[in-house]
Amino acid sequence: MDSLFNYLSSLPGAAAQGLIWGIMAIGVYLTYKVLDFADLTVDGSICTGAAVCAAMMTMGCSLPVALVGAFLAGLLAGFITGLFHTFMGIPAILSGILTQLICWSVNLKILGMALGKASAANLPLSARNFDTIVSLLDVNKSLVVLGIFCVVIIGMLYWFFGTEYGSTLRATGANPNMSRAQGINTDAAKIFGLVLSNGIVALSGALLAQFQGNADINMGKGAIVIGLAAVIIGEALFGWFARNNFALKLTTVILGGVVYFFVYSTVIYLGLDSNYLKMLSAIVVAIFLAIPYWKGRYFGGKIKHKEKPRMGGGEHA
Repeated sequence: MDSLFNYLSSLPGAAAQGLIWGIMAIGVYLTYKVLDFADLTVDGSICTGAAVCAAMMTMGCSLPVALVGAFLAGLLAGFITGLFHTFMGIPAILSGILTQLICWSVNLKILGMALGKASAANLPLSARNFDTIVSLLDVNKSLVVLGIFCVVIIGMLYWFFGTEYGSTLRATGANPNMSRAQGINTDAAKIFGLVLSNGIVALSGALLAQFQGNADINMGKGAIVIGLAAVIIGEALFGWFARNNFALKLTTVILGGVVYFFVYSTVIYLGLDSNYLKMLSAIVVAIFLAIPYWKGRYFGGKIKHKEKPRMGGGEHA
């Protein structure tokens, strides 16, 4: 009975974590779904956002300034990946890996700088010592604040992707060759998309550092798997009501993150080894990515083409 009570009491904290990682997954969604760009920068940029936020607050900066600093650091990480890919011609996946390695070294220096050391792997950011807006110590307040963050981010992205330049980003991801033929600078669009994506990821890292009470150099390991899991789970479970609405699609990503961490809490409650959760996440992502391929190859059969209407008949060509 006590274990069941502990499980139920852990769900609000899991929901808060799901909202934070759901924000991170929105950044993944922008590159993976909108730009059609396999960006692995997020494993480094989420930690960069956490490190910058924690370091700035430790050195006396106010929380809003620290959040802006984390967001700008993420923008810079995305910009570097974009330059690697567009200006230097490096493949998308390798570009993200290279930036991720750069972020690792930079993050160690940032964390060390706040402690007066050459480098550090961990920096405390306890709600008892700093004015954080989210914390594991006050989950109910955190849920409200994170809910507001999610609504604002989704609203701003919904507005942006309805603008002319937002449409060029979507066109670049959908058909880059046709976009170039229409005069769109696809390289600039890719860079902007990567910058925006990693800025959001870094912001989620800043929120995560506050929530868990520290910024750690290893907190970004496997972030891309969690982000993809949130995107895939959200699309699989809730995509039926968000087919034609971009804001609802982003909402499903947030919900996917919450479901993921509910599953995490359930795994712990059932006594399973939580070290296997990322492996299970990778398997789930692989299966859901394979479903369209399996459907097309094994269950789709031959695609029947409609007969072309004859000229002069009752239908127009």
